[in-house]
Amino acid sequence: MKTIDKFILKSYIGPMILTFFIVSFIFLMNFLWRYIDMLVGKGLAFSVILELMWYATAINIPMSIPLATLLAAIMTMGNLGENNELLAMKSAGISLPRIMAPLIVLVIFISIGSFFASNNLVPYAWKQMNMLIYDIDRQKQTIEFKDGTFFNGIDDMSIRVGHQDKNTGLLTEVLIYDTRNTGRDGTMSTTIADSGYIRLSDDKKYLLVKLYNGERYETTRNYQWYNDSQLTHQTFEVQEAVIGLKGFDFSRTDNENFSRSAQAQSITRLDKNIDSLDMVVARNMVRSYEPLFRNNLLRYDPTLMGMLDSVVVERPERKPWPVYEQIADLPITQQKNIVSSALNRARNSKNLINYEESSYKIDLNELYRSQIEWHRKVSLPVSVMIFFLIGAPLGAIIRKGGLGMPVVVSVLFFVIYYIISMSGEKMARDGISTAFEGMWLSSFILLPIALYLIYKSTNDSNLFNMDWYRIQFSKLKDKINARKQKRNNRYEH
Repeated sequence: MKTIDKFILKSYIGPMILTFFIVSFIFLMNFLWRYIDMLVGKGLAFSVILELMWYATAINIPMSIPLATLLAAIMTMGNLGENNELLAMKSAGISLPRIMAPLIVLVIFISIGSFFASNNLVPYAWKQMNMLIYDIDRQKQTIEFKDGTFFNGIDDMSIRVGHQDKNTGLLTEVLIYDTRNTGRDGTMSTTIADSGYIRLSDDKKYLLVKLYNGERYETTRNYQWYNDSQLTHQTFEVQEAVIGLKGFDFSRTDNENFSRSAQAQSITRLDKNIDSLDMVVARNMVRSYEPLFRNNLLRYDPTLMGMLDSVVVERPERKPWPVYEQIADLPITQQKNIVSSALNRARNSKNLINYEESSYKIDLNELYRSQIEWHRKVSLPVSVMIFFLIGAPLGAIIRKGGLGMPVVVSVLFFVIYYIISMSGEKMARDGISTAFEGMWLSSFILLPIALYLIYKSTNDSNLFNMDWYRIQFSKLKDKINARKQKRNNRYEH
């Protein structure tokens, strides 16, 4: 490897790593912003939150790598241009494609790595992340009492406190409604205490209650409570209770439903799913539409055929077809009956189609999702390469390094890419276009832009040179003024 190749690679690898972590951090903050309400107030261990953040970072790799590649390419070539190093290389007879050659080789390896990350790491991370979110969502919040407000976070219990000391946790004016045994033996209890402590056990499986100076009212009712009911009243100085709880301790589950999703499958499994879903959808469509055509649309109508036969008998010169010419010879009343019958049959066919579509719509949507994920994995390496081919010549043209202009241009191109990708994916998901057309639409649009930028940068274009535009504008303005002056002089003479 030549020294200049090492220099260029060293100039690119640093910004690439930096921008990848910056972009990943931005996507991670967006994820946390979406789920912050679910995470706060549940007493989750820091390791659980870190695990969730790791999974969220992993599933954003297909979005982070293309943007990081684009930004790093613009920064690297912009720094070389701003420091006149790119100009020195060109002066030495080294063309821009030759300068980009080691970076192209590196980006090819990055593209291949992005495919394996999307095919192996992302499905696993997506499954684990959704299972973890499901477990966190099932977990109830920690017990937090507000003065004068009922706390209903415990099943079949309502607790109200007058005040809670923030330092000691002592509760005053405690009121507890307990209906846990209502369904078993009809027992309901109400407890009033001057003060006490209510907290969760360390493993969050029990509610520890200790009350001072209170009264307890217990009512027992059966199905004939209006005739037979019992009321028990007792006072106490100290009362302690350990109540079993569910949902406050964080427990992990292995829900296989997430494994069946298209996002949690590799390209090999997607291939098998697409083949099987194709057959299922085709079989369901045949089963749905065959009765429609046979029994509704193409059904033999003896009344109509009798009317048409009468026309042929009365006017032998008329051929059996076309039918609309024969219908035109029928009386107006019969024509109205035929049109009304056709409209009713069309409405019935439409209703039948809508009903039958619902029977295989789930399989059809799953087929679309599987096809979309398959093309997403395949198109990602191509997108990474296209973003590099946009960023490198663009940086050579802009000749600005750092995080100023490169960030603005990168975000602009990435927003265009994101909008096109989301639009294409939506069309593919709705069946408006094929998955190939929808998922490759952004690549088809951005590739000509990349080739155009390579051509302009190779020929030292002034595409983003504002001084060049000012000079051209001044020249155009001088020409317009000269023409006006010449025309004015001609009118004066």
